[in-house]
Amino acid sequence: MAIKAVAFDVFGTLVNIERPTRPFRKLVRLLHEAGRQRQRDDGVRAMSNAIDLRQAASLFGGMISEEKLNALEAELREEIQSITLFADAAPTLLALKQRGIKVALCSNLAAPYGPPVLDLLPIEPDFCAWSYEAGAVKPQPQIYEYLCDGIACRPDEVLMIGDTIEADMVGPRNFGIHGYHLDRQPATTSSAESVRSLNDVLTLMSAHH
Repeated sequence: MAIKAVAFDVFGTLVNIERPTRPFRKLVRLLHEAGRQRQRDDGVRAMSNAIDLRQAASLFGGMISEEKLNALEAELREEIQSITLFADAAPTLLALKQRGIKVALCSNLAAPYGPPVLDLLPIEPDFCAWSYEAGAVKPQPQIYEYLCDGIACRPDEVLMIGDTIEADMVGPRNFGIHGYHLDRQPATTSSAESVRSLNDVLTLMSAHH
């Protein structure tokens, strides 16, 4: 079965945050310090709802001062401004487009991060399976279903690549997608299921013809 679409994870795969400030994580910590109990699904809730920092604070039902909220929003802007494309991202995306392959994004992220990523890409993706629009996070099967529906492809027609083993390789494979792990650390011993660079995507595709 030929591959008709390639889905990419975003952070750690296509783009890198040069100056991480982790404002959503800090928000949860500040709310905890103010007396709110941390919940195991805090991260999932922040990424599976289309909300900004301020809305996340009220979703979590915590008390936080306007001053601290403003400071977190400033840190969020700073973090977003530090997002850069990996060197192998643009050539790979352009090569896929030239071959008529659909390109999709499939990422666990909070709503403020989606649009800035799209501004950096050299192409417009055919579909974005953002967790906050899918209402699910990787490796939940619902987000892969949302992805396949969005690009009108069967799972076995989709190749997926990302830097998290569970979310970008194991989860997709359990759903029937050809998932691969991107391991940018040359020091680690790589398995046959790992690739070193996005440049390997074209080689992987030809292996599935």
